[in-house]
Amino acid sequence: MPQSVDDLPAEAERYVMPAHFVESDSLEVQGFVSNALRDIPSDASRRDKAIRLFEAVRDDIRYDPYCFALDEDSYRASRIAGAEAAFCVPKAILLAACLRAVGIPAAVGFADVRNHLNTPKLQELMGTDLFIYHGYVQLWLDGESYKVTPAFNMELCERFGVKPLVFDGYHDALFHEFDEQNHRHMEYVNDRGLYVDAPITEFLQAFKETYPKLEEFNRVRISSDSAGYDAGFSKEGTS
Repeated sequence: MPQSVDDLPAEAERYVMPAHFVESDSLEVQGFVSNALRDIPSDASRRDKAIRLFEAVRDDIRYDPYCFALDEDSYRASRIAGAEAAFCVPKAILLAACLRAVGIPAAVGFADVRNHLNTPKLQELMGTDLFIYHGYVQLWLDGESYKVTPAFNMELCERFGVKPLVFDGYHDALFHEFDEQNHRHMEYVNDRGLYVDAPITEFLQAFKETYPKLEEFNRVRISSDSAGYDAGFSKEGTS
């Protein structure tokens, strides 16, 4: 399935091979890719494939900020490909793996963002409106780089009244600064850089230290085998 990666920009050359978490060569990722691309022509451009893969990860895996896994293996793309719900980090890992699987260089990126429309429940569990290690993807098409985040599915955007995340193949697709009512939404406050593979050990340690109540919430959920995470998240009101 991978295509030639000749004539890549030097900065992109590192981001074409499978990695421990970005498992672009796994059967599960290959299956996710095949399903996402099943309705487009076999000779479709890389740009068209990138758009379709972005949409598949965005919408086929529901966004749920409460479903933090506490073990490293859950952040492997082969596991994420079969998930019903995930938050931004697993979704970014999966998208990077899918893009690499079709020959498109893709890095996993991390940034700290401030959510001005956080829900009261999530705000209480986090103790802050700052989301550290927000996951995004940087990909390269025809020598140009683009930053995208497939985090929020379209249904969630409609329910919360926030602008949808749309990748057209020619512009970045990051969180919007304002929502549909022109209220402050997301603010990028710190970019942690690009990675060949996701630094999950570092991420999980920072998560535990920064959000002890949310970490405990997830530990209890996992120990009680609660498979539904918090299905009502998309119905919560914002603060």
